[in-house]
Amino acid sequence: MSQLQPILVAGAWRQAEAVDQFTAINPRTRQPLEARFPVSGRADLLAAIAAGAAVAPELAAAAPGTIANFLEAYASLIDANRGELAALAHAETGLAVEPRLNSTELPRTIDQLRQAAQAVRDCSWTRPTIDRKLNIRSLLAPLSAPVVVFGPNNFPFAYNAVAGGDFASAIAARNPVIAKAHPSQPATSQRLAELALQALGEAGLPAATVQMLYHLPPELGLELVAHPAIGAAAFTGSRRGGLALKAAADAAGKPIYLELSSVNPVVLLAGALDERPGDLATEFAASCTLGGGQFCTNPGLVLLAPSARSKEFIAHASFRFGVSPTHVLLNEGVLEGLQASLQTLREHGATVVTGGEVVDDGFRVANTLLQVSGAQFLASPAALQTEAFGASSLVVTAESLDELLAIIATLEGNLTGSIYSHSGDGDDAAYAQVAAALRPKVGRLLNDKMPTGVAVTAAMNHGGPYPATGHPGWTAVGFPAAITRFAALQCYDNVRPQRLPAELQDANPLQIWRLVDGTWSCG
Repeated sequence: MSQLQPILVAGAWRQAEAVDQFTAINPRTRQPLEARFPVSGRADLLAAIAAGAAVAPELAAAAPGTIANFLEAYASLIDANRGELAALAHAETGLAVEPRLNSTELPRTIDQLRQAAQAVRDCSWTRPTIDRKLNIRSLLAPLSAPVVVFGPNNFPFAYNAVAGGDFASAIAARNPVIAKAHPSQPATSQRLAELALQALGEAGLPAATVQMLYHLPPELGLELVAHPAIGAAAFTGSRRGGLALKAAADAAGKPIYLELSSVNPVVLLAGALDERPGDLATEFAASCTLGGGQFCTNPGLVLLAPSARSKEFIAHASFRFGVSPTHVLLNEGVLEGLQASLQTLREHGATVVTGGEVVDDGFRVANTLLQVSGAQFLASPAALQTEAFGASSLVVTAESLDELLAIIATLEGNLTGSIYSHSGDGDDAAYAQVAAALRPKVGRLLNDKMPTGVAVTAAMNHGGPYPATGHPGWTAVGFPAAITRFAALQCYDNVRPQRLPAELQDANPLQIWRLVDGTWSCG
């Protein structure tokens, strides 16, 4: 039997004080992989917290260029090892090496690390604000404490606890990170952590800037986010797990940023359905079945305005679901969760149009399309918004525009909401009403576009009202905005000029944009 793999704590790989062990499962074969990994106990947790807290002041005082150098060096190391990383992630997640891992997700991960580095060099995320008359100045600054990042199961690179967007944002804000890897991706996370440690050495940053634990008992996860020495936490995953962590963090007064669940409603207005039902169905099916539907932006709820061609849309979508490949699910937990969600939808009136059955080939469920009437949805709106994480979606047929608006009024908060309309002006009046109702329910509003893609751009909002996230004012994607989650607003009142941070000095030695006496200036 192989030896337990080491954890990364206090700048070195060491054997864990394990309370249990686990192996990753190949989702295509349902067979365990060879390497064994530890479930860390409290001693490991406290050691990581202590090491992170010890280096936090040094990291907070580091020059922006040093932080940027690390992020760029790490991005380059990931790029240089793409083949190995993609192979590891493929074995642990079942996601295809091409194009998903090597040509899509890894380039995105590399790009967002480099975008974070550029934001660090610009210092734009610090938002310096100066009132010279009153001699009061403020800026966003590091928390000077470790940030805990919990990685999800569905993005082994772009959201990985030791490489993804939350990681990049916390490091960009000059905070050390304690990464809690997802147990479905231990070897992938281990290799990323090795590269991160190498990049830290190249950049001259403390080795304990990045630490990683593979797995924890649930009670220790709660203790971690609530510990007095922790500055903040970020979590992407299930609503149940995220809310448990939030309760613990809130009780201790600790910030925690959550991405929880979203069904991402897509509204098809009458003019769009009348004009192009087949094209809409093809686009919808391609989005919903992409990657086995294992995206937080999967279009899981489709609302149809009254149209004579609604049945044609549903029939074409059913056909496309049936002929599209059935993708392997990430792990047994995803399989069981999808089955339970589909059962909940059926129990509350949804009928299966196509799919729904377990496929006896790895962790798979046939691409699933369900349907309810608008009246049925309004009778059980909470249950019929159950997130079915996989290639699954529920179509709701409204009898009138008023009923469609009533359905939208019952929606929970979501990451995205899409509205498809007539290519001309045929839907303009309906669009105005639907958009006004949907806009407060979603973080990102799309027109004539499926929500699946999340571009890494400064203008992106990957957030939304509860329960999509824990707070509607933050985004997990897009720099510099994502960085500000892991910062403290620091104010200096009548502090002598030579004692001010460089960002707040009158001479502006960094030559950055600042709000000075109410006017933006970089002089």
